[in-house]
Amino acid sequence: MKQKSTGHHGAPSLFLRFALSALLLGVALAGRSEPIPTGSGQRTLDVAGTAIELYTYKPANYAGGPLLLSLHGTNRNADGYRDYTKPLADRLGLLVVAPKFDGERFPVWRYQNGGIARASGKADTKAVTVSPESQWTGRVFLRIIEAVSADEGRPGLPYYLIGHSAGGQTLSRFAAFVSNKAQRIVIANPSTYVWPTRDAGFPYGFGGLPEPFSSDDAIRRYLAQPVILLLGTADINHDRNLVVTEGAMRQGANRYERGLNAFREARDLAQEKGWEFNWRLVEVPGVGHSARRMYASPQAEAALFSN
Repeated sequence: MKQKSTGHHGAPSLFLRFALSALLLGVALAGRSEPIPTGSGQRTLDVAGTAIELYTYKPANYAGGPLLLSLHGTNRNADGYRDYTKPLADRLGLLVVAPKFDGERFPVWRYQNGGIARASGKADTKAVTVSPESQWTGRVFLRIIEAVSADEGRPGLPYYLIGHSAGGQTLSRFAAFVSNKAQRIVIANPSTYVWPTRDAGFPYGFGGLPEPFSSDDAIRRYLAQPVILLLGTADINHDRNLVVTEGAMRQGANRYERGLNAFREARDLAQEKGWEFNWRLVEVPGVGHSARRMYASPQAEAALFSN
């Protein structure tokens, strides 16, 4: 049977086109990135299929200053680390982003040790298998920075990184192995460092890693990074989060001692080899293992911006 005409030729197809256009517009709007809002905020960012929670802060007086990526410690309290950096952001005009790396998806080998390779807690130099570089946690840091810069409409936004305790550990691996354009990499009170030598195995040194990750050129690039060791002079206690593996204890008895030793080792090697050395040591008198007090100190501001 022939269908009767309704007298509105093309109306159904016109409606469908309109509905489809509206749907596509809705999808586009939903997927469109937006700048970080003023004040404290939270958003989820998809990084290569992994949802990362970002805790953000934009000062009321923000005028396009640099981005500060703030990395949390073992408690995974990214919101707290966002809050610790608020005074710095207000004084210096910074945009703060504090990503959360949960323990289930980012255990010690992926967070503190940067996801570069699985290794024992010993300081031996046995060969380790390096993960694909695209999966390194430091690459996640860079993708977050890139995405936030795009959201702000400012590709290439200058950026700084700061991390305390476990966050400092992952930044030591970031500085040692991940190519980046950071203005400063502030490593505060970590339990362990990457020693600039092949005599200590990864994650405590370059030992056991294949070329080109363990070459003299790799170590030279590490010492040329804009690394600031921000050390609390009272961070000398053995709390439950202090790493006490064989490899860690070879670096020193406590966090403060390990930081001093790491700086001296790096400085002396650079002088011996005639290599560029861009590390600095900044001490915070009387402060122990407290991110809040470290970041509230005038030395934290000096670590980020003073020469």
